[in-house]
Amino acid sequence: MKILITGGCGFVGTNLALFLYSKSYKIDCLDNLSRKGSKYNLKLLRDKKIRNYNFDIYNYKKIQKLPKYDLIIDCCAEAAVEISKKDIDGVINTNFFGTLNILKKAKKDKSKIIFLSSSRVYPIKDINNIIKKKIISSKIEIKKTFGENDNLQGPKTLYGLSKLSSEMLIEEFAYAFGLKFIINRCGVISGPLQFGKQDQGFVSLWIWSHLKKKKMKYIGYGGFGNQIRDVLHIRDLCELINLQIRKINKINNKIFTVGGSKKSYTSLRQLTYICEKITNNKIKFNKVSKTSIYDIPYFITNNNLVTKTYGWKPKRSILKVVSDTFLWLKNNESIINKHF
Repeated sequence: MKILITGGCGFVGTNLALFLYSKSYKIDCLDNLSRKGSKYNLKLLRDKKIRNYNFDIYNYKKIQKLPKYDLIIDCCAEAAVEISKKDIDGVINTNFFGTLNILKKAKKDKSKIIFLSSSRVYPIKDINNIIKKKIISSKIEIKKTFGENDNLQGPKTLYGLSKLSSEMLIEEFAYAFGLKFIINRCGVISGPLQFGKQDQGFVSLWIWSHLKKKKMKYIGYGGFGNQIRDVLHIRDLCELINLQIRKINKINNKIFTVGGSKKSYTSLRQLTYICEKITNNKIKFNKVSKTSIYDIPYFITNNNLVTKTYGWKPKRSILKVVSDTFLWLKNNESIINKHF
């Protein structure tokens, strides 16, 4: 099978490309190399003779000239939530029009699509309503999980809007043109090849800051650090997508919520404790009480449907996620310093 991975020199895309290459798939990537660290990832791909097309995903004139693929895995996105308030055009061009271009290419070539969406398609108000503000200063109880049938109506960040709009566009192409797809709504993903910077995810940022003894802040919801997220190990995601590829002719045109679930989650305070134990370093945290309008206090994924469909569950706990990411960061300090 011949596969194109968009965003193929990013964290998720590179991990996927290398993993699927090891399973004997023919892999090409598309990435404009605009993000820091992507040129290092490009070298990893070139070592395996994986080709990258270096241009923007919203350049359809170049997209349509690409070879024909059996499957396109769309990982390309401007994923930083706060940036979406500042760079509206960039987010919409990459996340929505980029998906449109891939869909037009897939329609032309009769390619299948696996699209990586986001947990941020769910409304901020619904998530905030789960946690009463008066108890945000104490430990949050794990109750509600989010799945495919939860409400999608309401403001969700411009980033979340762009991903939900792409989901709807994919469904329309499937209905109109018979395109076969899988959509995975992913939450926080972490693991090796995350460079420990803010736009790469909070887990790697926490580990890197402890490793380098940098001061940090608990931001929002009073600055107590009790916000909770589930965290999916990148290897677990790669294993799921491999299953989905193998079964896509029989199982398709479905949306799945995919995350660490109750198997792998952490509060910011708990993550601090884990990082202290693994790095043997303690760092100072300041409190910032003010909460961004885009922040949420809590998110745990409901994996029931994807588990029932594929027999897949995340295998790796938050301790495994942190330890694997720590080892990669520690072993690649000189590379990270060079590329950032």
